[in-house]
Amino acid sequence: MLIANRGEIAVRVIRACRDLGFRAVAVCSPVDRTAPHAVWADEVYLLPGDAPAESYLNIGVLIKIARAARVDAVHPGYGFLAENPAFARACEDAGRVFVGPPSGVLAICGDKARTREQVAATGVPVLPGTGPLDDQHLSAASGRVGFPLLIKAAGGGGGKGIHLVRSATELRDVVRIARGEAKAAFGDDRIYLERWLPGARHIEVQVLADRTGRVVALGERDCSIQRRHQKLIEESPAPALDPGMRERILRSGVTAAEAIGYRGAGTVEFLVSEHEFYFLEINARLQVEHPVTELVTGVDLVAEQLRIARDGVMGIRETPVPRGHALECRISAEDPHDGFLPSLGRVAAVREPGGPGIRLDSGLLPGVEVTRHYDPLLAKVVTWGPTREVAIARMRRALEEMIVDGIATTIPFHLWALADPEFVAAQHTTAFIARWESRTQGRYEQEAIIAAAASAYLEAQEIALPQIIPPQRWLRAAREEGLRDG
Repeated sequence: MLIANRGEIAVRVIRACRDLGFRAVAVCSPVDRTAPHAVWADEVYLLPGDAPAESYLNIGVLIKIARAARVDAVHPGYGFLAENPAFARACEDAGRVFVGPPSGVLAICGDKARTREQVAATGVPVLPGTGPLDDQHLSAASGRVGFPLLIKAAGGGGGKGIHLVRSATELRDVVRIARGEAKAAFGDDRIYLERWLPGARHIEVQVLADRTGRVVALGERDCSIQRRHQKLIEESPAPALDPGMRERILRSGVTAAEAIGYRGAGTVEFLVSEHEFYFLEINARLQVEHPVTELVTGVDLVAEQLRIARDGVMGIRETPVPRGHALECRISAEDPHDGFLPSLGRVAAVREPGGPGIRLDSGLLPGVEVTRHYDPLLAKVVTWGPTREVAIARMRRALEEMIVDGIATTIPFHLWALADPEFVAAQHTTAFIARWESRTQGRYEQEAIIAAAASAYLEAQEIALPQIIPPQRWLRAAREEGLRDG
């Protein structure tokens, strides 16, 4: 098995390969030579450069490595080439099994507007929107959809290329920006419009489908807490979802997957308001947050991917009933006190959490370098408990134990969020991140003014300012403050 990825997901796939007796072959860029996935694989091949186009997005080089290593299959992980139909087709043409949907299905899922049309034809509710638009039809189409609305890249995904437009006066300028971003990110500048649903919850259904046409739904996840349309905290089952609504959403997830002939592990995403739900998109890959489903169902989703790729059928005989509650916090190299900007540098030290109900999916080791080239996700802390309250308590304990020295991480945000009354009461929506932003903006502007004034005073007095508190202690102080505020 060639694992065409890096970081914690590459480690996750390596472990699944070991469980099933497969030889795990990794690839790494020069900066990733000492990363865990490169160290723990049975074989590792060096990619020609650090930039994504030279490394983990380099289809030609990856296919050459697959041939040289004589692998039977290629697992793309998530991100990079995981949903790229050209990569799936190259694997198929090279006689290697692509662990994921066939290239034709990936092409449908990658065209978000086309997917919307096919799913809507089955009767599954879809938000008011359009197909791909040229600029001359923007005004009329936006009038039909209504403001505020979202501009989305037709060939996009992963929260990228999405822009909120609140009025007609800003539409054309934002469309121009959105087209440029879509072209740069996906090689496709087509955009479409979709009604914005403020105050909604983001609920997704985990599906498995095999070559026999069987599709099963393995419960749902709440992924409402996001920044820049990318998820920060996920949990399963989705809290505050009544049984009738849950059943309708799960059934619609299966219907959507069947409508496009899906195969493998995938996720059907919905926006949920108080009484209604609407289809968003299908993510044709393993999701970052798959561990929460694994913990409540007992199903190894990566192993099921490999079984479907090898045998054509899933190993699940009966759809499992979810048990207990699971929660995941994404630990990223981002500074939540500075707008979640990336924090680059070298990891100096790591202390991992442990104990009952704790799982850590990690790509962390001391010395690992965080660069501008790759997604800043470092690790995922996942907890399970018989109830949501126990899962939250275990997550707080795990995050208090965890230390990542040398760079800023999202741990302070997570500790604050877990203690926030809105989250504890399961009343959070996709607008939750605004609570953090409003809480921190004024405070840190004030602290910056005080620090600048103190520095100016000391400089005037010709007093050297010692570094009394190292960076990691600032982070610990932020954690403690977050707990007190909760």
